[in-house]
Amino acid sequence: MKKAVDQVRLDPLTGLEDRYGRLFVDPGTAKLTDLSSVRLLGCRVDTVRQLYRGRIRPDVMLKLEQGGIVEFAGHEWHAGRVGRDSGYQFKLQNADLGFVLLLKNFNVKIDVIGPHLKIEVSPHAIQSCTPEVLQGWLDRFASEALEHVEANQCAVHLALDVQGWKPPADLIDRLLCRARTRRDLSGIKEVHYDGEAVSYGRGQSFLFGSAAGIQLAIYDKTLQAYSIDKLDYWKARWAELDNPFDPADSMNYDPDAPVWRVELRFHHTIVQQFADGSEVAGQTLDSCTFVELAPHLDGLFQYGLESFRLPSSKGVFDAFWTLMRQDVRVSVPVESLAEQTYYKRHYKTSRGFSGKNVELFLGNFVSLLARERTSAEKAFASLQTWECWPAIRDHYADKDMGERDIYRHIQNLLRDRIVRWGRAV
Repeated sequence: MKKAVDQVRLDPLTGLEDRYGRLFVDPGTAKLTDLSSVRLLGCRVDTVRQLYRGRIRPDVMLKLEQGGIVEFAGHEWHAGRVGRDSGYQFKLQNADLGFVLLLKNFNVKIDVIGPHLKIEVSPHAIQSCTPEVLQGWLDRFASEALEHVEANQCAVHLALDVQGWKPPADLIDRLLCRARTRRDLSGIKEVHYDGEAVSYGRGQSFLFGSAAGIQLAIYDKTLQAYSIDKLDYWKARWAELDNPFDPADSMNYDPDAPVWRVELRFHHTIVQQFADGSEVAGQTLDSCTFVELAPHLDGLFQYGLESFRLPSSKGVFDAFWTLMRQDVRVSVPVESLAEQTYYKRHYKTSRGFSGKNVELFLGNFVSLLARERTSAEKAFASLQTWECWPAIRDHYADKDMGERDIYRHIQNLLRDRIVRWGRAV
């Protein structure tokens, strides 16, 4: 996508250009947009998922298999099994602390050092402490659960909550992005956000991009919070900060008005690409923990707004997109290094040896599908949740094949296996 420009901001009283004005003019069409009623309620880290490599300690494995309430790292946890879609077999959960530990990667043997741990952190745990303190909790839990422990990158969700704005009716048609996946979830009854089922009506939820890349989610946070019985918690959070972006403006939150959320979700493989390709003070970013990533969250948010663009005219950002790009900063108690860092994603090639492995894997994968009588739809969905999905996707992208093409390729291979050799292959 070609570089776009922001709208010009004016003082509504004088008509003069004003960096903080809420009257926006499109330089291409001269159309005016008044955003004086828009209230920004804060941009927060909504989700942290810290990954670790290591080998599960035998005593921890016994507790996982035992199930129920167990003691771990000085606290009581609920141990149990989780669905295969998570990529792990077991979990330790303490909702009061705000942590869920997912353990034993499905694709790695238990006695092998590998990516056996992912720790998911709830919003209230993230907001209750600094990144340094939070990382201390994460590292301690990891060392209690694993031997030979090593941080293995993290994923983050950055969420802006706003009142006085809602998605335009033509959002799906106007929004530009490189993502191949676009979903208008407004016409279905049940939506899943991080494993939680949420009921929505029409025009209340939109999702762009793949879970294995960068996603943009825009949804009615008031309804979502109500549906999971968290509305009181979020109302308290929104009321805490009258206006984090304009201290002179009091009474920012209106408890009777809906709150919309604009959320950018970065998969850990995308964060790793930034860590490999970005430079700060002449040095590669090379971060693999949340505390190392925290000073760069503003940079990630701005990159996300470049990756998903809502234009008002050709080459010009929508007024609300300009407002987000210029006024929004991620609320995290560390100094931002966004201005000092050159952000760039480093893409590992899937050609050559790794490409050969992809082709061999897919052939064996399809043979097993035919034997187990698994549909192409179910197989493709499970493939997208696998750790190696980005390598598979990039390999076929080099061949000018998108995700829909990969699905059709699997479908055709499966049909060929069944027709030529039957299901018992």
